[in-house]
Amino acid sequence: MITIPHKAKQFLVFSVKLLIVVSAFYFIYNQLATNDKLEWDKFLVLFHKNQSFAGISFILLFSFLNRFFEILKWQNLAQVVKTISVNEATKQVLAALTLGVFTPVGVGEYAGKALYFEKKDTKKIIFLNLICNGVQIVATGIFGILGMMILHFDCAQCDKNIGFWSLVILAITMTLFVFSYFTKKIKIKGYSMEDLIEKINEIPKKIHRKNLILGFCRYLVFSHQYYFLFLAFDVDLPYSILMATITTVYFLASIVPSFQFLDFALKGSLAIYFFGLLGVNEWIVVFVTMLMWFLNVVLPVVFGSYYVMIFRVLPQRR
Repeated sequence: MITIPHKAKQFLVFSVKLLIVVSAFYFIYNQLATNDKLEWDKFLVLFHKNQSFAGISFILLFSFLNRFFEILKWQNLAQVVKTISVNEATKQVLAALTLGVFTPVGVGEYAGKALYFEKKDTKKIIFLNLICNGVQIVATGIFGILGMMILHFDCAQCDKNIGFWSLVILAITMTLFVFSYFTKKIKIKGYSMEDLIEKINEIPKKIHRKNLILGFCRYLVFSHQYYFLFLAFDVDLPYSILMATITTVYFLASIVPSFQFLDFALKGSLAIYFFGLLGVNEWIVVFVTMLMWFLNVVLPVVFGSYYVMIFRVLPQRR
């Protein structure tokens, strides 16, 4: 067995950390520098017109609450393995976000959190992170289908096929649930849906309830941040139509697996289509989507990069 000298190991670990941080910031820069739809002149004129300390603080508060609810969710679920403080949960969530920003479907996020726990708990941490993210998918699906139905019935400018497709998606979802129920005992690579349900049921209901409440609170926070940013850009649409469009965009974007760093482009393209039906200028849609991405991904990654750089490998017990 080859033994790596301590100094060489330290350099290797530092190089990996630096590579992660540089890669994250490269992808962020690439998103901003290569988007020719970002009309900065128009943005700056409107920003100077509507800027206020109270308004900026209000929008930043939503970004804080969005990530804070996620931190509380993780602290709540992590107690299944061990009790952690809010500070420790913050460190794990932000570092994992930085690691996951350029990996497909956020795979790096799962590995990032697992690094903060003993090796024997890796599978549990990955499973808990799956539940942590799963509640957001549930919230996105419920509000997304509701949003599509509102657009179908209440939006005169919108394509009436939206309502039809929402029913199709709902029918497919229900069919998958029914199919999963009747095939829950079938094992694939030694695991079955029944095993998954049993593992979920092993977690106390109190933790599940708290996870569900925090997940829905987080969804309401970032969807309304989107709403208030549109108001800041002088978009004058009824609350129900604007929120229905926002929830529809988030829902359809969540169906397509993608990299975190492509999230901006994916949501942006969908938002341009749907808000275009409502007569909202394309450049406003692009900037609001960019700001959402910047406030809720880029800023946390900046802080997460610090936690990545100071990360120390946890000594493993024998």
